[in-house]
Amino acid sequence: MAEAPWLDAREQRAWRAFLDVRRELLAELARQLTRHAGLSGADYELLVPLSETPEGRMRPRDLGRRVDWDRSRLSHQIRRMQERGLVVREECCTDGRGAFVLLTDRGWEAITSAAPDHVRSVRRLFFDVLQPGEIETLISIYDRVLDRVRHQG
Repeated sequence: MAEAPWLDAREQRAWRAFLDVRRELLAELARQLTRHAGLSGADYELLVPLSETPEGRMRPRDLGRRVDWDRSRLSHQIRRMQERGLVVREECCTDGRGAFVLLTDRGWEAITSAAPDHVRSVRRLFFDVLQPGEIETLISIYDRVLDRVRHQG
């Protein structure tokens, strides 16, 4: 069996920094959402794509694909959000087997109230520390990595 192509010290530092930034940035953004808007990071992650549709409605399978969650996690989160009045499940009148997840008025209020503070936090914690030109560099890096991941194997 061939020896693994271990990361050198520089590569290891870059990889671990990426993992740390991802974990800590998302955790801090989730804490701020909870503190300022009473929403969890998971709530916000589902409210965003729902709010971006014209009617605030998506099929659960499409919502799950959009956020890359498995069916069980999505179902549990939707149930929790229903209990708090943020979303409802609505049967599809043209397909008896299908359903939609629909933002309620309370859900619309929650996302429109939370979004401005969330964007300010993203800007303050992420974009404000970048130098001119670094955003384009990050876009280029992320696009190449995503392309590799999506087209591997």
